[in-house]
Amino acid sequence: MGNPKAFLTVPRQEAGYRPVHDRILDFGEVEQTLNTSDRKLQASRCMDCGVPFCHWACPLGNRPPEFQDAMYKGKWKEAYEILSMTNDFPEFTGRICPALCEKSCVLKLAIDAPVTIREDEAAVIEAAFREGYIKPVKYPRNGMRTAVIGSGPAGLAAASQLNRKGYEVTVFEKDEYIGGLLRFGIPNFKLNKAIIDRRLAVMEAEGIIFRTREEISLDKLPEGFDAYCICTGTPQARDLDVPGRELKGIHLAMEMLAQQNRVLAGQSFGKAERITAQGKKVLVIGGGDTGSDCIGTSIRQGAAGVTQIEIMPKPPVGSNPATPWPQWPVVLKTSSSHEEGCIRRWSLNTCRFTGDHGKVTGAEVEEVEWVPSGDGGRPVMKPSGKKEIIKADLVLLAMGFLKPVHPEYPENVFIAGDAATGASLVVKCIASGRKAAADMDSYLRG
Repeated sequence: MGNPKAFLTVPRQEAGYRPVHDRILDFGEVEQTLNTSDRKLQASRCMDCGVPFCHWACPLGNRPPEFQDAMYKGKWKEAYEILSMTNDFPEFTGRICPALCEKSCVLKLAIDAPVTIREDEAAVIEAAFREGYIKPVKYPRNGMRTAVIGSGPAGLAAASQLNRKGYEVTVFEKDEYIGGLLRFGIPNFKLNKAIIDRRLAVMEAEGIIFRTREEISLDKLPEGFDAYCICTGTPQARDLDVPGRELKGIHLAMEMLAQQNRVLAGQSFGKAERITAQGKKVLVIGGGDTGSDCIGTSIRQGAAGVTQIEIMPKPPVGSNPATPWPQWPVVLKTSSSHEEGCIRRWSLNTCRFTGDHGKVTGAEVEEVEWVPSGDGGRPVMKPSGKKEIIKADLVLLAMGFLKPVHPEYPENVFIAGDAATGASLVVKCIASGRKAAADMDSYLRG
């Protein structure tokens, strides 16, 4: 531990975001970075706790005290080696992870100023690519072949680990690009797709085979492989079955987000199929990360205004005594997209959509109350009778995803990521992919 008193003298410093007036004009990444000197100072704040709760909270089992100590001492290659032992893709988690580690940092629990673990992680991997620490490795082959169905974070992690263990790995992807959720579900302003391509180039050089535009039926897996890993995610979004749902201008969130990412990749769409918020009043239904992504995308497309509604009540600001550590803190989250300008409302249930000449013009919503259930379970929603119409030319449904149902598989088929658990976090999907690869290896080696 290089500086045991740094947490007393060095305040938490985040890199922050690009100015709002600048970033809303493009789809470039909104998050900035600190210079190397300031980043090392932030790493020095890690107290190397006797019980590192950050390590315990990370689904990947990352070791923040170790890689941050190496950072502080200027040993960037060592920091990268420590980090890459547990995380195949720090460049992804360093950008889009909600940082469960920081929620468990002792400095978070003590003074609400955790170590900037996520940003430090991103700095380590960027230094590794910049300095040439990351080079393709040819691993000895064991003669067995494995197939990974789906190329999201779980599929890529499983492929990476299987390749390192000596298996020939073929990744099948139904879409035209590799990346799954990373490619199509996350806007470029949070994750530039060049970051994905950079990693894919390394994986291909290491011998992993990627096959796009190949939709595999889970009832009939491709022949010729010793084991399979199903990483198809949660393709079915939760819909809203209310009157007026058939009106034009109402879309599932992923329809808009995926299309915008394709446009940025150079694809073009006709006027009839293009989903755009330009000049429109946008209503986003759903208060999670996907809803936030819809807000940022709509603003960049030139929306006349954006309103986001959520059926659940507004969470407390800062801390929530109902969800004490080690539970995930259910508190109000204000994303970079929220900062860019939108109206946020809570405890609103959507009753129906209104329209004119087949096009949506608004949504009728009703205020609801949430009362505790008698058995201590999920609170019960109580309608208030207070209804209103929120005007909208474009409605985006961001209410989560349904957990997929799988057929019965042979014993050499394994499931990982959202396909196994339902919608989750990228960091959990990477951890699940790594575990599936380890289980496949144990199975194949008997």
